Amino acid sequence: MNIGFIGLGVMGAPMAGHLLAAGHTIWTCLNNSPLPDALDGKSVKVVASPAEIAAACDTIIIMVPDTSDVERVLLGENGLIARLQDGALVIDMSSICPIATAELASAVNAKGALYLDAPVSGGEVGAKAATLTIMVGGPEAAFERAMPLFALMGENITQIGRHNGAGQTCKIANQIIVALNIEAVSEALVFASRAGCDPAVVRKALMGGFASSKILEVHGERMINRTFDPGFRVSLHQKDLNLALQSGRALGVSLPNTATCQELFNSCSANGGKDDDHSGLIKALERLAGHEIGAT
Repeated sequence: MNIGFIGLGVMGAPMAGHLLAAGHTIWTCLNNSPLPDALDGKSVKVVASPAEIAAACDTIIIMVPDTSDVERVLLGENGLIARLQDGALVIDMSSICPIATAELASAVNAKGALYLDAPVSGGEVGAKAATLTIMVGGPEAAFERAMPLFALMGENITQIGRHNGAGQTCKIANQIIVALNIEAVSEALVFASRAGCDPAVVRKALMGGFASSKILEVHGERMINRTFDPGFRVSLHQKDLNLALQSGRALGVSLPNTATCQELFNSCSANGGKDDDHSGLIKALERLAGHEIGAT
């Protein structure tokens, strides 16, 4: 198949790589970044605009940072909507606002095309290993059509609902849970270290008990080793928690601990850590404690 793929970043590049490995041809357009080295020399056609991709491909995947980016790709000058084929399938795998998602889906449907929102979880590791969790909102026919592609990029693939926005709602719930878990692991390791215990030994012990989690396993190790190169940036998690808090206000739902985590991420960003991995949230708690874990 000729598949459009817009957004070949940390997550998008390995995801597109799996599609290429299965024999598909990728059509893309670049902003300011060059084609990733891992995709250079493969079956990738680079064109000037999303509109050119829409003219060449009846299946198009979008994997960009924020709501405004998806809106620009779809509706902006030379956007996909300008030359979208009748019966085309647009799959947005970005993490964006559920309300905006429903509006974008309506614009695509008005052109006789199908739309799925299919945000992912699993980070760069999951993208490279093709083990992403994919949360999908949209009609059954579109979901069935996309399944062979989803199976190349992920393992846990769930149709959350048949209405657009359902996938994005699930992703927001995911990001709330991840943020609160990162905060809990950070708090526990700062407490243990400040009390004189080796945080690495504490983590090892906790991994064998009820406190065990993927966050403790992966991000706990990052915190101890001080390896904050981004798999998922603080700035992106801030964006997702903004979506959570905005949606919570619209629904009349109180999200007090989500708000606390957002303030801790804000502290990280204000201190130069917006491009750190989101496990860098521990730095905010270390500043509050006046203590870096592992320090004497």
